[in-house]
Amino acid sequence: MVDRSNNECEIILGNSNKKFSGVTSTMLQVLSVQKESADIAVLGQYHLPDDINALNFFQALKVCRRPLSSGLPRVFHARRNDEMIQGLLLKVLSPTAIRLVFTSTAQRQKTWITRWLMSKMDGLLTTCSAAHQFMLEPADAVIPHGINIGRMVEQQPTKEHDLPGKYNVGIFGRVRHQKGIDLFVDALLEVLPNQPDWAGVVVGEITAQNETFVSGLKKKIDKAGLGDRIRFYGEVDFQDIPWFYRSMDIVTSLSRNEGFGLTVPEAMSVAKPVIATRAGAWPDIIEQDVDGLLIDVADVDALVRGLNDYMASPEKRESTGFKAQEKVQQLYTIDREAQALLSYYRQLQNS
Repeated sequence: MVDRSNNECEIILGNSNKKFSGVTSTMLQVLSVQKESADIAVLGQYHLPDDINALNFFQALKVCRRPLSSGLPRVFHARRNDEMIQGLLLKVLSPTAIRLVFTSTAQRQKTWITRWLMSKMDGLLTTCSAAHQFMLEPADAVIPHGINIGRMVEQQPTKEHDLPGKYNVGIFGRVRHQKGIDLFVDALLEVLPNQPDWAGVVVGEITAQNETFVSGLKKKIDKAGLGDRIRFYGEVDFQDIPWFYRSMDIVTSLSRNEGFGLTVPEAMSVAKPVIATRAGAWPDIIEQDVDGLLIDVADVDALVRGLNDYMASPEKRESTGFKAQEKVQQLYTIDREAQALLSYYRQLQNS
């Protein structure tokens, strides 16, 4: 990492989670754009590329003791509770002004500590209408996540991967009950016997606590005689993920609950028809029967109907994917998210 603790660092981003998560991914992607337009540092060194100014807490405090040459306050952007705590400590211990921002994505009732921490923020953001409904105070702005379309369209894999079918249906994300992997399997067990050219692909980490869950799914698959047509790839190299998306003919996103859910815009960015549950930001993103299909959470029958409909019509898959890609290019790019956040930071600094 680059130590630029002598830089002004007008914006500091929280990065407190050692595990790579969706929050980490979105922060890093936005940062890759923001760093070209602002002097940004990150509190926490986890998963950062070498050209990023990574600070520990004491380095951040040293930075915050120096006023910006512009006379404006710094902005500290938190996305987790412990990052809000870090921001509050910096604000209390620093003699210079700091504006604290928190992005709330959770679609559940907030705990008392989260509510208290949010009450101490200078600005509140959210990423979709569903998450906004769980905020006691209205957000200053709804800024949806974006994706790096260039990476999704162009990045080449580190190695070749075999796929189980002539046509393939995919699901992406950590392999666990919350992500609806069991719904995916149950639907394919009904669909695939009548669709001999099709197969299922599951891409995502299988943690130790979910091995029993996955073992149960594989037993059901083997019992149905479809062990060679529904394949679990486990966690693949980050660079290989775009290739898997591009290689699918249909993508499903079936979470029972979701913060935002990048899998949908990622699939749409490479012109794939998506079947998604009404979770996370997906009802905001998908226009029903135009650029994708929304189904109720855990509605396997609706999933089966949607799969059969797409499988039966290459023309529908193509037209839906084309419209999906157009929407992402217009509304859900990483550049759009980064610029919206920078604009909000400037507004907060001048308020």
